[in-house]
Amino acid sequence: MYVYDRANLLAQDIKEMPDLKRYKELKEKIAQDEMTKNLIKNYKNKQFKAQSLMMAGEKVLDSDLEEIRKLGEVLFLNKDVAEYFAVEYRLQTVVSDIYKIIGEAVEFDTDFMEE
Repeated sequence: MYVYDRANLLAQDIKEMPDLKRYKELKEKIAQDEMTKNLIKNYKNKQFKAQSLMMAGEKVLDSDLEEIRKLGEVLFLNKDVAEYFAVEYRLQTVVSDIYKIIGEAVEFDTDFMEE
């Protein structure tokens, strides 16, 4: 049970991170503007689709990449949206780093996949 206790402490520490608090504030503020909220949703969906195609080894159309780029430019003109994405990226980095640390502790091994 000790491991679970430590995990709960880590979760509490994460909940108290200033970046998480700011992320929630920005998300709530952005959610009040339906147009901006829909643009972000559309942008993320297009990004996800393009990333999925790339990971599957398929080609992403240049027109789709250009659409994502232009939509991003429009979104990043909004100071709150730009900060929202920056804070979201920092939080994703923290979670990724924590996952990596845990993975190294349990010695997840994917070498068998690299033959």
